[in-house]
Amino acid sequence: MKKVITIFFILLLIACNKKVNPSDITKINGYWEIEKVILPDGTEKKYTINETFDYFKVNNNKGFRKKVTPQLDGTFLVNDDSEKVEIKEVGGIYFINYSTSFSKWKEKILTIDDDKLVTINDAKNEYHYKKASSINILPNGKTNK
Repeated sequence: MKKVITIFFILLLIACNKKVNPSDITKINGYWEIEKVILPDGTEKKYTINETFDYFKVNNNKGFRKKVTPQLDGTFLVNDDSEKVEIKEVGGIYFINYSTSFSKWKEKILTIDDDKLVTINDAKNEYHYKKASSINILPNGKTNK
């Protein structure tokens, strides 16, 4: 019975999410910080401190995603690793298709707006992101330009 209630609750949440529009896709650009992952059994894994952010750069539904590490001066450490990203619409549903030289996978976009991104993968793991901003802590209250 508990499993049926959990599944019903998840379906209800998905049904209540705002429909993704083509104009929303550009909102994926920028820095995103993971807040939590909801596993298929309803278990939540919260991320209170993140050492890395996801940086998306997409133009005409194609681009990349990189992991970046925020620094105290407002900059980010970046390496050469990235994943190719392609946003595809299938029957009014938008998917983020990822690819590297080692693997390919996709995530369905459940919600996207200026401050929130929610995706779900084939394993039914639901990823909740919030828009991230750089950390900017310099001595004497000065800010980085």
